[in-house]
Amino acid sequence: MQSKNRRRAQLAGRSSPPLAGVRVLVGRARHQAGALSTELRKLGATVIEIPFIEIRKPHTFEPLDLALMNLDNYDWLILTSVNGVEAMWERLKKLRLDNINFKHLRIAAIGPATKKAIEQRGVKVDVVPREYVAESVVRSLQRRVKNKRVLLVRAKVARDVIPKELRKAGADVDVVEAYETVIPQSSRTRLRSALANPRRRPHVITFTSSSTVRNFVALIGSRGKKLDGILLASIGPVTSSTLQELKLRVDIKAKEFTIPGLVEAIVHTRNC
Repeated sequence: MQSKNRRRAQLAGRSSPPLAGVRVLVGRARHQAGALSTELRKLGATVIEIPFIEIRKPHTFEPLDLALMNLDNYDWLILTSVNGVEAMWERLKKLRLDNINFKHLRIAAIGPATKKAIEQRGVKVDVVPREYVAESVVRSLQRRVKNKRVLLVRAKVARDVIPKELRKAGADVDVVEAYETVIPQSSRTRLRSALANPRRRPHVITFTSSSTVRNFVALIGSRGKKLDGILLASIGPVTSSTLQELKLRVDIKAKEFTIPGLVEAIVHTRNC
């Protein structure tokens, strides 16, 4: 951690910031773009924020509410995103369960941002996998969940790796949706305009989830030459796989699958 902080300090201390003159398109949901945008601006980048995803409430909260009212029946709780954490605690408050005792539960968070969001609410996190992807969650838990009841709180549309593999390991897994991601139609015109305007055209586009990739493709329509000369930056292997599946390049890959890791990878690529 110290070496990373030292590296950032060295980069920030240069007379010319490492990303000066670089336009970076950030496509995170509007309320989540701040962390990535702030880090990029600190390093001199010009940030263009056009959300590729919008976070919405699910059609019904009934399955989530039922699970939360019966938390005493679970041995493990798995949260795979900050959005899931925020939605879950919002429902706990709505149900007047926000003072519930979590001490009987073992809690797994998919990565440091999710862990931080949980701990900010005064709850201990027991497991964070080495790599911040579903497969690593499974490796961390598969020997610990036999005959255990597991609650997985996640988005409406998500990969089924965790429930499928943990059930194979002998766990009784309940999956409940806390939110859904949709395409923000208001971004369509803005995105196409940015790609067509030489003065606004980004040098780098960031992708922080498979949803951002799929929605980006839906927003721009046929790709053609729209992305020529633009570097596509991926936060992790699942996102990279989705880019490749949709016939897009992966020009920049984060070594650590986090926002700081993504920023560091962009800086490294631009300075090579």
